[in-house]
Amino acid sequence: MALGMFLVLLVLDQLVKCLVMLTMTPGESVPVIKNVFHITYVLNPGAAFGMLPHQSWFFILAGAVMIAAFVYYYPRLKHQSAYFHYGCVALLAGAVGNLIDRIRSGLVVDFFDFRIWPVFNIADIAIVLGVASMIYAILYKEKETDE
Repeated sequence: MALGMFLVLLVLDQLVKCLVMLTMTPGESVPVIKNVFHITYVLNPGAAFGMLPHQSWFFILAGAVMIAAFVYYYPRLKHQSAYFHYGCVALLAGAVGNLIDRIRSGLVVDFFDFRIWPVFNIADIAIVLGVASMIYAILYKEKETDE
């Protein structure tokens, strides 16, 4: 099931990015709900919020280390709570989705634009939800043992 979740997130991320790249030009914005939510094609040279721009090699190396660590620790992850286990899988899927972009062009394709937040993509959502799920698992487990 974890492999299926990983593949669905990764394929969905890459398919939507491909659709955006094929149908839009960088900087183009299509309103879905005017002044609230747009699909905006942005090529991000950095990390979240554009931090560390043009450091592709750093992000590629960090992604490779993350994949290696996941593969090494995965046998132990299978014995963790479902929230932690699947949170790690979602985090990895998002990281790999953005890593593919960085290897391909050095830039990450972003497109969800809520006008009050930096533009982001499906991989970013997977990363955030994965980390949130892991934090929840850690806090919930600690709360259980404290009672």
